[in-house]
Amino acid sequence: MNRPFARLAMLAACAATVLAVAPALAADSYPDRPIRLIVPFAPGGSVDIAGRLITDAWGKQLGQPVVADNRAGASGNIGMDQVAKAKPDGYTLAINNVALAVNPALFAKLPFDTAKDFVSVGTMGTSQHVLVVTNSLPAKNVKELVALAKAQPGKLSFGSAGSGSTFHMAAELFKSESGADILHVPYKGGGPALVDTIAGQVQMSFPVLSAALPQVQAGKLRALAVTGPKRSPLMPDIPTMAEAGLPRYAFETWFIVSAPAGTPKDVLAKLNQTLNAALAQPELKARLLKEGFEPLTMSPAQADAMLRKEMVRWSAQIKQAGITPE
Repeated sequence: MNRPFARLAMLAACAATVLAVAPALAADSYPDRPIRLIVPFAPGGSVDIAGRLITDAWGKQLGQPVVADNRAGASGNIGMDQVAKAKPDGYTLAINNVALAVNPALFAKLPFDTAKDFVSVGTMGTSQHVLVVTNSLPAKNVKELVALAKAQPGKLSFGSAGSGSTFHMAAELFKSESGADILHVPYKGGGPALVDTIAGQVQMSFPVLSAALPQVQAGKLRALAVTGPKRSPLMPDIPTMAEAGLPRYAFETWFIVSAPAGTPKDVLAKLNQTLNAALAQPELKARLLKEGFEPLTMSPAQADAMLRKEMVRWSAQIKQAGITPE
């Protein structure tokens, strides 16, 4: 081989080596700047609380700040659309809950494809909801509430944080399992729904435990049942729905972290490993439990599978409830 060709061959080999190691070098240096965690709901709700609880511990594991950024609107769709259209480099993520699985069936048209435009980073935890009623309501337990609702079809109402919210879905499942006809009154957030339940503008609501606990402890609301499969240590005297007379009822909100589709697998792996490591920290676990969250860790593949299973489940639930897509 003459010298010019030999030199070209050497240059080509060097270039190939550089290209081969470049992705590894990029992965090793990730992240080199703050990560934006979009919260697609207003401040103060369960998703916002969940996101802000994990940012500090997660950022320490990553070596870069994780900054929560509220982008509320359209039952979480506005914030999720920003993530779907973001560069898939691991610097724009989202935290969401059951609404991510509900919205494809609840909205006739979304600006993104939930199954195709996102990839899961992992999960953060679960949280129970609790059925609370206004103090003026004569029902003292779930059986009495169901009997009262059946005696007055469509007269009792429940407040929710909006169509498709976890408040809403918990109530729709209650209606389905109990056969009670209860009117849905959607609000622009869980806070206003809870305020109107206290005032008696609506007779009941299904807030997350952390939101309801102070009001129940203050005697402003009466808790009838928690929605999960077991009693909550935050409300040990309150029965589960199954114990209260609805044996098939079980509902928990889960929290999932998503990235734009196309995010490199090694970046996803690092995000997942550091998220799970943060959730294993005793200090964070204690804070989560105090706020009514049960830590839950999954791999990206497990979280993806859970999301798809939940999309099927809630699509069937919405059809059964006769809810028309918006």
